[in-house]
Amino acid sequence: MTSAVLAAPARRSLVAVRDYLELSKARIVVMVLITTAAGYVMAAPRIDALALLNALLGTALVAAGTNALNQYVEREHDAKMRRTRLRPLPDGRITPRAALLFSAAIAVIGTLYLGLLVNWLTAALGALTLTSYIFVYTPLKRVSTACTIIGAVPGAIPPLMGFAAATGTLTAAAWIAFGILFFWQLPHFMAISWIYREDYGRAGFVMTSVRDADGVATARQAVLFSLALLAVSIAPAVLGMIGAVYLAVYLAGALVFGATFIAAALRFFFRRSNHTAMRLFMTSNLYLIAIMLLLVVSIRS
Repeated sequence: MTSAVLAAPARRSLVAVRDYLELSKARIVVMVLITTAAGYVMAAPRIDALALLNALLGTALVAAGTNALNQYVEREHDAKMRRTRLRPLPDGRITPRAALLFSAAIAVIGTLYLGLLVNWLTAALGALTLTSYIFVYTPLKRVSTACTIIGAVPGAIPPLMGFAAATGTLTAAAWIAFGILFFWQLPHFMAISWIYREDYGRAGFVMTSVRDADGVATARQAVLFSLALLAVSIAPAVLGMIGAVYLAVYLAGALVFGATFIAAALRFFFRRSNHTAMRLFMTSNLYLIAIMLLLVVSIRS
């Protein structure tokens, strides 16, 4: 009996932790940290484990705060979508006040942590990510289809934060990493927005896919942005950022990965279905991991 009584608070605590991780979109935070770490490792003359850890901890707090604040702002819209109606806020498991306090607190703490223990350029980039995502992209989703392109800007800042944490500056290589992540997000989101187009419509979001009855415009943009992604991905080789030993390996890898991504986008274009959209979405996730790993290995070798 005593053990059962003691176990109940523990279970409630675990449920609360799970809800706050969901509010923070922990899986997205992991992807942010991967690209931030990639930027740091590419740029650092010498990898300092403590400096990298500080950069990742601060970035994780800012990213989690941004995601949680986004869910706070969009809680009424989330309640209208099947995909999001069981999130902690619309489902009532976390109150709006608690969500606002939590998101604001960890975002501020994360920004100050980056400024004091890493550098203020990294902190400023983190703050730019939060403000542009919450105050520009989020309201624009209910106004214009341009929201997708605008939203790709804060989504592409994490590798810049990695570069800034490593060197205190933003080099050409940093902006190429930014460009890769920027163009990667667009076909990635076109795929997911097509799958959930009805949900987005119910919530009042103005996405290309919502107004695109036959999916031609959505799929065409996915193809065009995947082509732009290929062009940006080979820039490190063209601009001499890859050493002679790894030049051929990098070019071959970038071309193969890019061609695979383009093929998935073309498959979606010629056969617009949730199945081909999901294939494109999954391919995009694998592409990002592969191209970032290739960049890190090639630039550091």
